[in-house]
Amino acid sequence: MSLLHTQLPADYHPTLDILQTEIAIKLVKDTFERELADKLHLTRVSAPLFVRRDSGLNDNLNGVERPVSFDIADMGQEVEVVHSLAKWKRLALKRYGFGPNTGLYTDMNAIRRDEELDNLHSVYVDQWDWEKIITPETRTPEMLRHTVRRVMRALRETEEALHRANPEIEPFISEKVTFLSAQELLDRYPGMTAKERENAAAKEFGTIFITGIGGALSDGKPHDGRAPDYDDWALNGDILIWYPVLGRAVELSSMGIRVDAESLRRQLASAGCEDREKLPYHQMLLNGELPLTIGGGIGQSRLCMVLLQKAHIGEVQASIWDEEMVEACARRGVTLL
Repeated sequence: MSLLHTQLPADYHPTLDILQTEIAIKLVKDTFERELADKLHLTRVSAPLFVRRDSGLNDNLNGVERPVSFDIADMGQEVEVVHSLAKWKRLALKRYGFGPNTGLYTDMNAIRRDEELDNLHSVYVDQWDWEKIITPETRTPEMLRHTVRRVMRALRETEEALHRANPEIEPFISEKVTFLSAQELLDRYPGMTAKERENAAAKEFGTIFITGIGGALSDGKPHDGRAPDYDDWALNGDILIWYPVLGRAVELSSMGIRVDAESLRRQLASAGCEDREKLPYHQMLLNGELPLTIGGGIGQSRLCMVLLQKAHIGEVQASIWDEEMVEACARRGVTLL
């Protein structure tokens, strides 16, 4: 019952019709991709849709989501559709010979069968996955904050390009980022759930970056789930903005400095996942065979939805929705592709 999680504004009127929307989607994607590559020194590469189940390369997300899997008859092996490319990118940086302060980005397409469907979440996931090499000297909170600001500059320039092409769409995103740790958020807004804290902070500050996601806070709970084997929980975070169309915070990117051998062992132990140390990818990381990196994912449809000021991700992405959702959206002037 995806409608239970969906918020449909009563007075919603889309600024662009379907054809105008499709043209604007291409503008947003082309512009942001170019600006992101320029700001972070990235080169586009091709990426897999599926990986071997026994490789350890798939993103485990929160550890409970079921990957879509199938067997390849001619190989006699089981493969999984990727959840994201968090680990694959780091391996690709090594294989392709990238150097410090350079990196890659790619179009990542995924199927997340256990997603709770609502305005922001679809079974079909499309995002820009990016990763770049850093050095021991730049594996710091300062590097993380600098990178967040560069991502926001690319986003802001994309919003300005969209406004020039469609003057009726007024820019609203604040490029100024307020950095708050997950623990600071808990201390600042006591008695609230994690999502309520995000909403309160985004409404107060406009654009926020919440750091330290994955590890337990003073209340014994993590702010949000993170797999223990890609982000360093002390050096990661989420970019969120206040989105007036829905009157709530919207996450635009999850990113961070990746685990080194020490933080990998510590986080696997904390999550009770020490068995992953035996997987090929994890062995390479523990043996110092992979570069130090920073990386993240930025939802393509999510970004288009926000910049085009839509009420539902289905207005900018062709996916699957139940009939109740389709009918409810139609009654509110929300046309799903």
